[in-house]
Amino acid sequence: MGRVQIGEFEELVLLVVAILNDNAYGVSVMEEIESQTGRKINISAVHSALDRLDSKGFLKSEVGGATAERGGRRKRFFKITVAGQNALDAIREQRNRLHDQIPTLGLKYVSI
Repeated sequence: MGRVQIGEFEELVLLVVAILNDNAYGVSVMEEIESQTGRKINISAVHSALDRLDSKGFLKSEVGGATAERGGRRKRFFKITVAGQNALDAIREQRNRLHDQIPTLGLKYVSI
């Protein structure tokens, strides 16, 4: 696989879509990111990242059925593709290689 070019937020979105599996749509992705990271994020940013990842081939999407609770609007569900999983694997491997190179400095870790 070639070099993977996604930003940190796109990586978070891709990870969360993989975690949510069959229940990944804009709001559920936003809520899961907020829950997992403690970050407050904008739904527009999530939708933009989902669209970018879809156009890069890392996600695929399909529209679900209309529901009364959404005023007849349909949800757009996302699933990770093989390319998306490969991208996550490559990113993890690269980060692990970098972490493995950090020398032991004898520093004491403080909980954040």
